[in-house]
Amino acid sequence: MAASQQHIDSNTPLGAHLVAGGATFRTWAPQALEVYIGLNYPKGTAGPAFPKNTGDLLVKDAKGFWTGFMPGVVDGSLYRFYVVGTGSEGFKRDPYARELEMDGYPDCNCIVRNPNDYLWHDANFRPPAFSDLIVYQFHIGVFYARDQTGKDIRPGRVCKILDVVDRIEYFKDLGVNAVMPLPFQEYQGENSLGYNGTDLFSPEMDYSVRIADLAPYLARVNRLLDAKGVGPLTTAQLSGQINQFKAFIDLCHLYGIAVITDVVFNHAGGGFDDQSIKFFDREPYTTDNNSLYFTDQDHAGGRVFAFSKPEVCQFLIDNGKMWLQEYHVDGLRYDQVTVIAQSGGWKFCGDLSSTLRYIRPEAVQIAEYWPYFRADRWQGVAQPPTGLGFDVGYSDMLRDEVRAVLRQTNGGSEASVNLDPVRDALYLTYRNSDRWTVFQCLENHDLEYFPHTGNDRQPRIAALSDPSNTRSWYARSRTKVATGLLLTAPGVPMLFMGEEFLEDKFWDDWVGRPELLIWWDGLEGKDKAMSDQHRFTRDLIWLRRKQPALRGDGLNVFHVRNDNRVIALHRWLPGLGRDVVIVASFNEHTFYNHSYRLGFPGGGQWQEVFNSDIYDQWVNPNAQGNPGGVTADGPAWDNLPASAAITLPANSILVFARDFGDS
Repeated sequence: MAASQQHIDSNTPLGAHLVAGGATFRTWAPQALEVYIGLNYPKGTAGPAFPKNTGDLLVKDAKGFWTGFMPGVVDGSLYRFYVVGTGSEGFKRDPYARELEMDGYPDCNCIVRNPNDYLWHDANFRPPAFSDLIVYQFHIGVFYARDQTGKDIRPGRVCKILDVVDRIEYFKDLGVNAVMPLPFQEYQGENSLGYNGTDLFSPEMDYSVRIADLAPYLARVNRLLDAKGVGPLTTAQLSGQINQFKAFIDLCHLYGIAVITDVVFNHAGGGFDDQSIKFFDREPYTTDNNSLYFTDQDHAGGRVFAFSKPEVCQFLIDNGKMWLQEYHVDGLRYDQVTVIAQSGGWKFCGDLSSTLRYIRPEAVQIAEYWPYFRADRWQGVAQPPTGLGFDVGYSDMLRDEVRAVLRQTNGGSEASVNLDPVRDALYLTYRNSDRWTVFQCLENHDLEYFPHTGNDRQPRIAALSDPSNTRSWYARSRTKVATGLLLTAPGVPMLFMGEEFLEDKFWDDWVGRPELLIWWDGLEGKDKAMSDQHRFTRDLIWLRRKQPALRGDGLNVFHVRNDNRVIALHRWLPGLGRDVVIVASFNEHTFYNHSYRLGFPGGGQWQEVFNSDIYDQWVNPNAQGNPGGVTADGPAWDNLPASAAITLPANSILVFARDFGDS
């Protein structure tokens, strides 16, 4: 029987959409012979055994979309499409499904969901300006999980998004104002980086908590809500995958933290099951054949999207819209935009970025764009059609050059160190007037991922700073200088999980490798070097937030002395001043008793507002520095109008400013 076309028109959304008295269903399958909607059909039944006469035949329009209205459908109803094609017939999960059954995947039903069901509390939240962002990247599945007694339970199971709720106050205290979890769209298997998604509109079910196990998590969520004067959630309001992710985002917003979601629009899958999006309209299958949503090209074990098809582009744009509108995320990080641009998707990128900017202009769009020529990376943030239209673009320049300096310092106190490339990296901008357009990091999920090999895997900064002993003074102090340069440099800085407290191990996405999990116990009293580094990083992050010049566009790298292993930069707000001077030394010897002359952009008193030497063996009783600040009453120096003689500790970073910053 043909499905009713009540409530159906050209604007009917794709997927399942609740309306008065039921729900509309719409899907794209232009080559299919028949498409049925099967409601509440038992799992474990596949292929021709589906009794077509128990499902309703959707109606096909001239553009290949199949539609129908089903009365009596409510939030929580189960459904799947049954597609009859020229190559096969059988069930297909809805590519737009907002949630999937937690048991039986991939042979599972989709769940009809009301996208507006969650009761948000974040109406007063405003994400940081792009120039103010300080980002923290983590992988949900291995990041953090403790039971009610405080025992680390990660070695026994995949972490849940509600486990990460326990770290929201930690993020707030650390000072980061944006978190960026690795992708959490549904993928096959429990363990994954997240870049092999198969159901892009459904959150990863393995990161969700079953209702029978929800009670302790509900108590944790409600404790955080209560601390902000917000009433509690009920079990029903926290049940289901969607609501758990929304609750996490909602809590982040209440605690002043933006959430940036990592999306993969260049390819999908690292393997597809028969009910997946691949060959959705069930055309004849061959291994090198195109399918409805994809080309015949592979990337990272998956299949590249067919950007030549408007319906595919709209599918991906709709996905981005969902994250912004239904999940309230504050930005998107686009994986490997290079693949999109090189696979016919240049125009798509412009349409995507402009559409999402129109919907929510304050949501940042970060592009991982690595064209063949480094000089072309500005195209990622240039306006279409010249560029791709994103806000912020990845860079590896500062990362690679700081790492190169650390390798050079491993040669000892007399080894040659070249800071010129670091100077050049600090000047990198993708738009001259907007230095924040560069996304900066020293560590990330790719670089520190244990299964990677060759140059794709590099040591964490603590291990690179002293390969022989990651807790030596050399490791501790050099890591502080490297981290200090990241957090005082222009651009949007990102920390990778554990980087803030001297984590020295590679990581894996499998909790079955407990030796590679972040060692939170080290931070919590079992490793003083870790807790000292955490204090250093936290205070420096808050300094960046208090000193607007550290987030501004003014930059002059005015002092590079390779013989002394010292680099210094002046940062300010154009037109407003608020000058800050940063001095970084990779020298293993201290310049005592104000014996190092440095230029300053103006005469008078300059406060020493940060000194990394204090944080070594906190509080370092032998710290060297300039308590009370310095007076820049010396002659012009370093092409600046004034100078001061400073004490410069070994392997240190100092920050001087006119004031102690905004409160």
